[in-house]
Amino acid sequence: MNTYPNVLITGASSGIGAVYAERFAKRGHDLVLVARDKSRLDALAARLSETHRVKIDVLQADLTQQTDLEAVESRLRTDARIGVLINNAGMAQSGTFIQQGTQALETLIGLNTTAVTRLAAAIAPRLVQAGAGSIVNIGSVVGLAPEFGMTVYGATKAFVLFLSQGLHVELSPKGIYVQAVLPAATRTEIWERAGMDVNSLTEVMDVDELVDAALVGYDRRELVTIPPLHVVGRWDALDSARQGLLSDIRQAHAAERYQPQA
Repeated sequence: MNTYPNVLITGASSGIGAVYAERFAKRGHDLVLVARDKSRLDALAARLSETHRVKIDVLQADLTQQTDLEAVESRLRTDARIGVLINNAGMAQSGTFIQQGTQALETLIGLNTTAVTRLAAAIAPRLVQAGAGSIVNIGSVVGLAPEFGMTVYGATKAFVLFLSQGLHVELSPKGIYVQAVLPAATRTEIWERAGMDVNSLTEVMDVDELVDAALVGYDRRELVTIPPLHVVGRWDALDSARQGLLSDIRQAHAAERYQPQA
């Protein structure tokens, strides 16, 4: 019997999710692979199970669809073997803010924030009861500061970072590890789906290098892993500045600069 916890990975048919699947299979974990494209999932599952001798379940789901999302939530709530959630499924923004239609906005926000939150909420109570487990949320460096043409995408990724940090505060005392991974441009199909040419970008990280770096952070139990950030002190300074700002907030009265002038 496999003593490693099972790992459920969303967006597992290609890109970052598929590499996570290969890496965890290589480590000896049984997997639950979630994505829309069942044929690609089946092919990946067959290859990994043969190569690494692990058990792999395929769960076809479009996480922007209520019924499919509920099916994955149900699996996370009830399958006690799943001890690791890789919240990887996501999509890029296509066009500027004023070019976004209502449906495009709803789909983008639904996949990048609602699904991430609901899946974490589905597994967290069971992990807390067990006193162990991990939740990994794939964010983006675009969530650190606004970037032209990525307003809504960046906002969803800022949400993922904030969610991850909040979950750490709540769940770490109960033995749960929460990691936010913040890639920059990575060579995956997300660009093509958004109608962009990845080759037009000057610097793009290979997806294998991205996931391997993220797993170094995972093994170190790092809370925020930013593989393309070469000066880690910049993140430490930003995070400590945020904490310092909070300590300067005095709730009882508005700051002097906002007081009506006599």
